[in-house]
Amino acid sequence: MTAFFALTTSLLWGLADFGGGLLTRRTPALTVVVVSQAIAATVLGAIVVATGGWSEAGPRLWFAFAAGLAGPIALLSFYKALALGPMGVVSPLATLSVAVPVGVGLFLGERPGLLQFAGIAVAVAGVVLAGGPQLRGAPVQRRTILLTLVAALGFGTVFALITEASTTVTGLFLALFVQRLTSVVVGGAALAVSVRRGGQAVSEGGFPWASLPALAFVGLADVAANGTYAVAAQHGPVTVAAVLASLYPVVTALAARGFLSERLRAIQAAGAGLALLGTLLLATG
Repeated sequence: MTAFFALTTSLLWGLADFGGGLLTRRTPALTVVVVSQAIAATVLGAIVVATGGWSEAGPRLWFAFAAGLAGPIALLSFYKALALGPMGVVSPLATLSVAVPVGVGLFLGERPGLLQFAGIAVAVAGVVLAGGPQLRGAPVQRRTILLTLVAALGFGTVFALITEASTTVTGLFLALFVQRLTSVVVGGAALAVSVRRGGQAVSEGGFPWASLPALAFVGLADVAANGTYAVAAQHGPVTVAAVLASLYPVVTALAARGFLSERLRAIQAAGAGLALLGTLLLATG
C-alpha cells in the first residue's frame, strides 16, 4: 500500500508540475497559483462537508494553517522557475525539499549517517552543475536556480507541517482544506497588491477561460498528491514513502521531453541527475 500511494504521489506531482509550468508561460504565475488552489479548496470544502470532517477540528490545524502560509511562496517560486528554465533541471532540483525533514530531525537530536552526508555533498554538486558552467551557450539563469531552491525550502516546510496536521483520513481532508483556503487568502492578497502596483493578473488577452480545466487539474492533482503522500507515510516507513514519492521529476522530465521536445545539455542533465541522487541518499540515510 505504501508503494502504491507513494508512486501515485510521484505521478500526480509530476503531472501537476508540468501543467503548472506550461500555464505559467501564458498566465502570470500568481494567478495560476490562486485560481488552481481556489478550485482545489472548493472541492476539498465539499468533501469535508460530505465526510463530516469538521468534527476533526483541533489544535493540530495550526500546522495546516502554517503550511498554507508557506505553500503559495513555494508554488509561486516553483512555477516562475519552470517558466524561466528547463523543466528537466528545475523539477529535480526541487526535490531538495527532503532536506527540510532531515534538518528537523537534526534539530530534534538525530545525527545523519554516512549516506546522508554523501547525499548533501552530491546534492550541492548537482545544484552547481545544473546551472552551468558550459563552454558554449547560455547557462540556466541564476534566478531560476534561486527560485527553485526557495521552492524546495517551501515544499519541504509544507511536507513537514502537513504530516503533523492530522492523524485520520477525515482529519486529513480538513487539514488540506484549511491549508488550501489559507493559501488562497494569502495568494489573493498578494495578487491584489501586485495589481495595485501595476502588475497584471491576466495576460493581455484576458482571463484564459480555455485553460480553466488545466488549472483545475493542476490544483486538484497537487492537493491529491499531498493526500496520497500522507497516506503512504502513515501506512509504512517514511523513508520508503519519501524515496518513491521523490521520483516525480522523472514524470515531469518525460512529459517535457514528449510534449515539448525539450533537450538538456549534458552538464545540465548530469547536475539534475546528481541532485536527484543526492535527494534519494538523504531520504534513505
